[in-house]
Amino acid sequence: MAALESAWKLLIANFSEFQLATVITFLLHETVFFLSGLPSLLFERFGLFAKYKIQKKSNTSAYQNRCIMRLILYHICVNLPVIVFSYPAFKFMGLRSSLPLPHWTVVVSQVLFYFVLEDFIFYWGHRALHTKWLYKHVHSVHHEYATPFGLTSEYAHPAEILFLGFATVVGPALTGPHLFTLWVWIALRVLETVEAHSGYHFPWSPSNFLPLYGGSDFHDYHHRVLYTKSGNYASTFVYMDWLFGTDKDYRKAKAVGENEGKNL
Repeated sequence: MAALESAWKLLIANFSEFQLATVITFLLHETVFFLSGLPSLLFERFGLFAKYKIQKKSNTSAYQNRCIMRLILYHICVNLPVIVFSYPAFKFMGLRSSLPLPHWTVVVSQVLFYFVLEDFIFYWGHRALHTKWLYKHVHSVHHEYATPFGLTSEYAHPAEILFLGFATVVGPALTGPHLFTLWVWIALRVLETVEAHSGYHFPWSPSNFLPLYGGSDFHDYHHRVLYTKSGNYASTFVYMDWLFGTDKDYRKAKAVGENEGKNL
């Protein structure tokens, strides 16, 4: 903890809070996103770990590159301005960057709250995006990749980026966290959505160990079936879809797959 506080002291000595909360936050997001998202792209491109790939289909290199170029455009033209212009609101709600850093129990409890709240809001927002008009004019962009890989997690119409992005920021806005807590939340949320879109289900995938966690197998089903029947709308957990019955087709398909596997 002392080493972490020393490193944080260097950060706040060399950058203003505005710079840390905007430009450095954006760079943190980009670093975590691309470093965690590129492996599944490379696995697919070079046919690596094929036995763990959920779908047999693969995207072409050109289609993958198209995704990357669009992402860079959207991140610079949409994400970065939103981060910059939302700083006054976060500051008003209590965001701080000064020492001391929050105790680990505060960080953990706030991040868990963010995950639960984000999942609840995301479920209803995502379900709304699967209504006919919103899907056709907005959400269909994200579903251009029926065979997802990690980086497709943030490939979406600008209106969707703003619409569902609200679910990510509402928790921190309500609690007015320390910037360090916000960074932990951003990193973990990015890692979660990248894993869910990775297209691979490994023996070490989080869903094999974390109760109620959806993960790649849960979300991949959402991408590969017709939008009116996809279900699995939640971002992180499975209980919202279970409570409202929007995972029935997925569970039936999974049960059929497991029975076929036993009969082989």
